[in-house]
Amino acid sequence: MSHKILLIDDDELILLSVESLLETEGFEVATANNGDEGLAKAAAEHFDVFLLDIIMPGKSGFEVCAALRAMDDYAQVPIVMLSAKSAEADQQQGLSLGVTRFLPKPIDPDILVEVLQEVVAPS
Repeated sequence: MSHKILLIDDDELILLSVESLLETEGFEVATANNGDEGLAKAAAEHFDVFLLDIIMPGKSGFEVCAALRAMDDYAQVPIVMLSAKSAEADQQQGLSLGVTRFLPKPIDPDILVEVLQEVVAPS
């Protein structure tokens, strides 16, 4: 079964490269280049995992995370933060909002795939 991932990031290169990597690994990937677009897509269809950047125009990844956690369908869905903003305080803020895992940019493709396989594995 293919897992559906929504990648929300304002960097077009990240969107293209991560989408290509994950599709090669068998994931179904949708992208959004800002938080509002991502939330609209999340409301329109179901996703199994979210990948979020923190720093984006409009809503930050933290705001998107909080909005997703407020939706009944996404209260327990894994959210992985991908960001160059990787200070301990940022990680703590993300974890307090319900982020499942926090990965710093630049993204190591092998670690990203490994983390996604872990968070979608049946418990």
